[in-house]
Amino acid sequence: MEAKAIAKTVRIAPRKARLVIKLIRGKRIEEAQAILKGINHKAVLIIEKTLNSAVANAINNNEMKKEDLYIKDAYVNEGQTLKRRRIGSRGNVDPIMKRTSHITVVVSDEK
Repeated sequence: MEAKAIAKTVRIAPRKARLVIKLIRGKRIEEAQAILKGINHKAVLIIEKTLNSAVANAINNNEMKKEDLYIKDAYVNEGQTLKRRRIGSRGNVDPIMKRTSHITVVVSDEK
């Protein structure tokens, strides 16, 4: 059985969040939480919150045990991009792309 949690429209670029999410994919929950505690990155806070939500969904909704859980799938998709402009040199307009992410974490108790 599996449970998942999704964090949508998070204000971090998907490229930066993927660096952290690939470190925990396929790991047991305790091991993944220990890995996240040792990393100093903005994406860690968001991914840890989503992971804890997926674990809570598994325990409360599907009556799974936390000791049996592992991360079956974890991925980051690109969300909408906020487009801004900045005045550049010689009166030109330079675009600023503020990217967002959709972070999904799926936990399961079956191997």
